[in-house]
Amino acid sequence: MATKSYIKDYPRPQMVRDNFEILNGSWDFAFDDENRGEEKGWNAGFDSDLVIQVPFTYETKLSGICDETRHDHIWYQRKITLEKAEDKQYILHLEGSDYLTKVWVNGVFIGKHEGAYERASYDMTNALKTGVNRIVIGVSDSFSISQPRGKQRWINDNFGCWYVQTTGIWKTVWMEAVPKIRFDELKLTPDIDNGEIAIAAVVKGGECHADTNGSDVDASEAGDNYDGKGLSLYGEISFDGRIVKTFCENIHKSLTELSVDIRDYELTEWGLKIWNTEEPNLYDLCLEIRCGDQCIDRIGSYFGMRKVSIENGEVMLNNRPVYQKLILDQGYFADSHLTPPSEDALIEDIDKIHQLGFNGLRKHMKIEDERFLYHCDVKGMLVWSEMAACYEFTDEAVSNFTDEWIQIVKQNYSHPCIITWTPFNESWGVPHIARNEKQQKFTEAIYYLTKSIDDTRPVIVNDGWEHTVSDLLTLHDYEEDGDVFKERYVDNKDGILGGTFYHNTANLALVKGYSYKGQPVIISEYGGIAFSSKEDDQWGYGNSVSDEEEFLKRYKKITHAIMSIPYIKGFCYTQVSDVQQEVNGLMTIDRKFKVNPDKIREINEGI
Repeated sequence: MATKSYIKDYPRPQMVRDNFEILNGSWDFAFDDENRGEEKGWNAGFDSDLVIQVPFTYETKLSGICDETRHDHIWYQRKITLEKAEDKQYILHLEGSDYLTKVWVNGVFIGKHEGAYERASYDMTNALKTGVNRIVIGVSDSFSISQPRGKQRWINDNFGCWYVQTTGIWKTVWMEAVPKIRFDELKLTPDIDNGEIAIAAVVKGGECHADTNGSDVDASEAGDNYDGKGLSLYGEISFDGRIVKTFCENIHKSLTELSVDIRDYELTEWGLKIWNTEEPNLYDLCLEIRCGDQCIDRIGSYFGMRKVSIENGEVMLNNRPVYQKLILDQGYFADSHLTPPSEDALIEDIDKIHQLGFNGLRKHMKIEDERFLYHCDVKGMLVWSEMAACYEFTDEAVSNFTDEWIQIVKQNYSHPCIITWTPFNESWGVPHIARNEKQQKFTEAIYYLTKSIDDTRPVIVNDGWEHTVSDLLTLHDYEEDGDVFKERYVDNKDGILGGTFYHNTANLALVKGYSYKGQPVIISEYGGIAFSSKEDDQWGYGNSVSDEEEFLKRYKKITHAIMSIPYIKGFCYTQVSDVQQEVNGLMTIDRKFKVNPDKIREINEGI
């Protein structure tokens, strides 16, 4: 069972196979401003002088095109050469493509996907042939505010804290050759109180036919879901190369669920290696689908044994209170916008956030490359996962948001670093939540729908502003003066928690009719200190500062004010780096520190 649980640049780190091919790089590219590409037959192939470097969008410098103007319809084309195997199926994965994506192989339509932030997969098998094959991808986007768009602008120019739009493929494109009977989904749930890992594996394919020696496997009658004949799930769990547990379970239907006790008192006197911010211990997991003694499919994965809970107004990590020192991270880069320029760039961000003395981050308005979550798992970085917002409340927006959010929760469920889901922020997409019952019910529905998939993590509804149902009470306040801030939150505690006092001069903490139920209180946005050259097109929150001394004085005063208030259990500073016209980062957009990171770390260590 030699499949690795990590391969550099592998896009799906919690379900790893050895047989894959990254398809990033040069693709033929064309604008289709009249939206006549299909009418002209471009789906079967097209001629163009333009070449784009996938996965960078045409708006970015690294794409090779660098055109920030709006083009709603675009096309990609690439040829691949392969020796087609009859016992394999060939799956094309797009980790992220914004927004409506259609895929053709050799002129054959193989599927479409609507969304921007989650993975979409397409079965190319029936359209492929041995030799040269042509993949054509058409993507349509718009300035619609009924589709989840996060911090992408919906007018022709940047404004406020909204930036250049992202159109088309913006995450890795890759393919893998998989067995006809194969793993399709994997969900891992740790239970530290009972020393168990719950494994839920979905198997797709046909039935197994094997003699008593397991020498004959015939999956030629593959279907969409396994019918439960003759297969078993074999697994091996290890830690740092030491085998902790092996197990085998008969597969009776497409979904196989089991819990495995992994306590090993020879490994550690406590039986478990716990995942936390100081010691982010990870177990390796290798799973096989077997027909008799023969392995049909094998995947590598990993998990962290950790627990998130809420008790007595505290967020608990592994049954102990954790004070969260977070930083807002929008994940934008100078030459590639939403797309990280490399895996190393993701690692650099995490390391520098740690260097600044934060133990976590709030990934703001973006579902990041899954390799980022892997490295947060490895390095012990806490993550709040936040959905990209729509900006109006319509039936279309409700449908678009719900469909995409649920897929994201399922895709990233097993990452131990994620300790909070944040579907809504500052009433974006629910602008009248304070008075509109339909919008209130929508946020409740998303809360409970998220809980139906994942009841192991807190869910925040309407981060920073008026909450309905929510496991945390989170407040946004960009007050500049630490003394004023402290006085506000000490003197008006009952009014803030009761939803009668405007904590940031414009918003109450609770929607009328909803009451405070003892949730932990976190200041989930503050600071945003602009440290800039004071150009007209740059901005941050409040008055800008001109030098490091002035910055550190203000940062220390407001941060220590927050830390001195007993009922506040954590904070999230705005933000990691500058983003285009927004200059309130602790680093520039090219990741150079604007202030001494050791001094920030010293302040973050406490009063």
